[in-house]
Amino acid sequence: MADEQFDRPVYVISVVAELTAMHPQTLRMYERRGLLSPRRSSNRRMYSAHDVERLRRIQALTEVGLNLAGVERVLQLEEHLAEMQRDLERVQAQLIDAAQRMHDEVERVERAHRHDLVPVRRTAVVALRPERKRER
Repeated sequence: MADEQFDRPVYVISVVAELTAMHPQTLRMYERRGLLSPRRSSNRRMYSAHDVERLRRIQALTEVGLNLAGVERVLQLEEHLAEMQRDLERVQAQLIDAAQRMHDEVERVERAHRHDLVPVRRTAVVALRPERKRER
């Protein structure tokens, strides 16, 4: 639910420009460059809280000296990293589940076989050599 609210387009361009201290023309340019994708409603750009956070990230990157091509690449890499992190978490959860299932199966098999086992005493095995016939 919180993600839905975060992604819900509720801000018009003038509000976003004020929130981010950016000129509306800058926001339009970022959209043309593909750095931002506001939704359209009745031919009006509508921005979400997620879009505002992305704009703040773009600002931070440009303030440290990156040009827009660099910003674009950093954002792509960050998105890729986030996707990989989600994949890793999913695989870790699958591994934990598989390990638990394996542990449960081992316990089940051990319980099932304990009643079938018969204790055996260890004894020494001695090899006997056949007797040789004596010559007369």
